Amino acid sequence: MTQDKLLCDIGFIGLGVMGKNLVLNLADNGYNIAAFDLSDEKVQAVIAQDKQENNTTTPRVYGCSSYTELLSQLKAPHLIVLSVPAGAPVDQVCENLIGAGIQPDDIIIDTGNSLWVDTVAREKKYKNNFLLFSSAVSGGEVGARFGPSLMPSGAPYAWARVKPIWEAISAKVDAVTGKPIERNQPGQTVDTGEPCAAYIGPAGAGHYVKMVHNGIEYADMQIICEAYHVLRIGLGLSCDEIADIFEHWNNGLLDSYLMEISVEVLRQKSSDTNTALVDLILDKAGQKGTGLWTAMSSLEVGCPAPTIAQAVYARSISSFKELREQASKDLSGPTVVSVSKEESQAIIEQLHDAIYCAKICAYAQGFQLMKLAEKEHGWTLDFASIAKIWRAGCIIRAVFLQSITEAFTRNENLDNLLLDKFFAEQLSERHVNWRKSICFATMNGIPTGALSSALAYYDSMRAAVLPANLLQGQRDFFGAHTFERVDKPAGKKYHVEWSSDERKTILIDD
Repeated sequence: MTQDKLLCDIGFIGLGVMGKNLVLNLADNGYNIAAFDLSDEKVQAVIAQDKQENNTTTPRVYGCSSYTELLSQLKAPHLIVLSVPAGAPVDQVCENLIGAGIQPDDIIIDTGNSLWVDTVAREKKYKNNFLLFSSAVSGGEVGARFGPSLMPSGAPYAWARVKPIWEAISAKVDAVTGKPIERNQPGQTVDTGEPCAAYIGPAGAGHYVKMVHNGIEYADMQIICEAYHVLRIGLGLSCDEIADIFEHWNNGLLDSYLMEISVEVLRQKSSDTNTALVDLILDKAGQKGTGLWTAMSSLEVGCPAPTIAQAVYARSISSFKELREQASKDLSGPTVVSVSKEESQAIIEQLHDAIYCAKICAYAQGFQLMKLAEKEHGWTLDFASIAKIWRAGCIIRAVFLQSITEAFTRNENLDNLLLDKFFAEQLSERHVNWRKSICFATMNGIPTGALSSALAYYDSMRAAVLPANLLQGQRDFFGAHTFERVDKPAGKKYHVEWSSDERKTILIDD
């Protein structure tokens, strides 16, 4: 083989589940890949899979045994994609590439779940060594292989070079319907439709948007799980019966990837006992931190995101399995009351609306968080575009996102999704069922933290007056924190001399 044939279009480092599938996706779309991993076994595995799937005799993936060999196999200027764990491993790879001779005009793309502030710091740290570009990836193993949602950010020059590649490998949606264009076979490509890849903004913006995506994902998953719990405990339905209900819902407003896979999980039988697998799975949920980061960021920028935070707390409380088992013996609660078939059907319909309304609120919280972060960090985010690239490929992909796209297309300055006419009408039509659903769960002792926090968020957002007036009075009493008055000009601060007998209200000069 000649040297010309050895030169590859893209270098790739990190051949775990996501990395391997991204490599094969790139190869399907006509790119030759120089691949490297610290595990030679993983390198050989992706080469073998490429040979198995590739119909031609010319290999598309070339294995490398070192960083130096990787660079020598690439066309200049080098374009290298990283798929390694967030944190120290990213910096270690960057340092190794510097040692191997990477150049200032080479581009390194971090596709891991890096914390966005780390990405900003890395761009500055390595700016004299190479051009760091980041691209958050959502879609899991299948998405990486057949079309993920991609959220790139960094230098516009780098995006100009990466754009045709990212648009080629990303998921696609029909421009008219907004529905995903299916691609599920090795070697298959999709040249039509709108790509689920769009430039987000400066360094860190893409990873921030992906972080919020994952926060919404936490909330969406918890909402579905609470609905399952209501049906399982409150109505005593079997896993198969709940799967039937979810499958029916998935043909309408609740059509989403998460609802679809919930059906699959509920129908799955254990291979050794032939009973419902979900009944055998220990109820202790794991997390990798992105939902926590989202909740923390919402607190830092002062954005209410209670449903996202509650989803994080739900995973946390699940981890206290032994404590919960003990408490279940010591703490009393209501007895689940049996209901008639007609009542059961009504409860199912109410629960459908509860899920839909809570979902709207969770997305409203996520998009408002991005909007406030945009202002704080000086970004310019295109929220219609963000909703568009989430319509396919990513974990929260849903028909629902087409409505969000349309909302921000109607009003790019929309402060909150709840203020969009379409969503306001949907909530107005369904909030009574939402309330009834939560009442049923509460009276039967079934926890619905996400569904309930979303309702509290909705009621708080529609309340012209909240009890924060009393709160400000309390703060002024013990800490002289001052307050504003509704009958005085905005911005004027007042304080009551609580310790004096007269307790006069005085104007505090700036």
